[in-house]
Amino acid sequence: MKKIIYFLSLTAILGSCSDLSDLNNDEKNPSIVPASALFTSAEKGIAEQVVNTNVNKNIFRLVNQQWTETTYLDESVYQWVSRKISDRHWDGYFAGTSSNGALSDLALSRSYLEKEEILSSDADFKKNTMAKKNQIAMIDILMVYSFQILVDTYGDIPYSEALKESGNYLPKYDKAVDIYKDLLVRLDQDINNIDVTYPGFDTADVIYGDDLTKWIKFANSIKLKLGVNLKASGLEDAIADAAITSASKGVFDSNADSAKITYQKSVPNTNPLYVDLVFGGRNDFVPAETFVNAIVAKNDPRAKVYFTQNLKDDDGNVLPYKGGVIGKKNSFGKYTHIGAMIQEPDFKGTYLDYVEVEFLLAEAVERGVAINGSAATHYTNAITASMQDWGITQTESDAYLAQSNVAYSTATGTWQQKIGEQAWYALYNRGFEGWTSARRLNFPALTAPANADAAAEGQVPSRMTYPIREQTLNAVNYNAAAAAIGGDKLKTHIFWDVD
Repeated sequence: MKKIIYFLSLTAILGSCSDLSDLNNDEKNPSIVPASALFTSAEKGIAEQVVNTNVNKNIFRLVNQQWTETTYLDESVYQWVSRKISDRHWDGYFAGTSSNGALSDLALSRSYLEKEEILSSDADFKKNTMAKKNQIAMIDILMVYSFQILVDTYGDIPYSEALKESGNYLPKYDKAVDIYKDLLVRLDQDINNIDVTYPGFDTADVIYGDDLTKWIKFANSIKLKLGVNLKASGLEDAIADAAITSASKGVFDSNADSAKITYQKSVPNTNPLYVDLVFGGRNDFVPAETFVNAIVAKNDPRAKVYFTQNLKDDDGNVLPYKGGVIGKKNSFGKYTHIGAMIQEPDFKGTYLDYVEVEFLLAEAVERGVAINGSAATHYTNAITASMQDWGITQTESDAYLAQSNVAYSTATGTWQQKIGEQAWYALYNRGFEGWTSARRLNFPALTAPANADAAAEGQVPSRMTYPIREQTLNAVNYNAAAAAIGGDKLKTHIFWDVD
């Protein structure tokens, strides 16, 4: 930002330095932010959007019926217009009135790096050149991650003409499947461009602390998810198979690889859940009856960390867990509370984890893709990893998996039901990806509350409608996109949601 400095007299001007250009630079508010700072801002911004439970931004734990509300029911019954939730979710990635936008930060960071000249006379020319290449790849991996979330939320979105600012404020919408195909190409380039013998963003990387080997695994894991979604669509089997097969060789292979952001114990750098649930002093959410009953019925040991056993009778005896009813007001004191672990200020926020990767691999096997390992093995790995991540003992984990209603060979239903229901349990606190898994597999079989908003047409939403701002300011392109996807409705399916 530049500040014009005015002088009161010609004498003052003439008495100053002959070159006045430096007077227009406000050193405390520079016009160019370092690329590394923008990268960190984007990492934190993406985490803020996927982790928090602020009803103005992230309502996916409610959509996925893992949580429900106590007093204000709009979000649980899919009345999302009054708070402009769709606009705010969109703004979390694209720049908007309520957010700088993580994608916008990333695009600007990349632009600065691309313009940066490294002189051949520089004693560290090779190191700096390779570091720059690594940085651009890291930026692009996060951009791909963000674009996938947007596609999986809305369907067709601005892509090829997006992020051009004054170059095009009214971008066209690209077909979702075409965006997916291009994202896969980009990830391949990013993976090939990273050289782990050189640095990236160093301490500015708050996900992996500049461990570029893990960035490659992160990219492959995103690629796997894109491939599985694409495979589910039935539209580009050859591309999907190739993506899944190649990605499966380089994905996360333990919880230690999971992409997570580390928070601190004091605001403003705490986990957003701490801000929403503790620091803000609000009692707006309780675990949902649908989810609580399913966990309890399976004798799932994660119940003790997912929930708090706060209910007692008049004699002080502990009562069973009791989930809140979706679509109705739930007195906070009369229902089971959310577990303490995720409310800790420094509880890590997850972008993508090993648990989800193993479920995706199990699904890939069942969809006929030739990769290593059986569906049963990957399914078991996923559940075991989830137990470990939540601090459940190996003995408890083994006992859970030994149950006939949990073991892959004997659990009830189709492979979609077995994987879908267990993924729903394990993706607790990852509302958006839990919703994505449920949409793709049709399990768990969620039911909309009787008082659901008319816009939902009696169904649990399959997508978010486009932002109101797009409808008004980018009307021509919005109307074309709405027609192309079959209508801008909550019940319209994303292209991969076909089962």
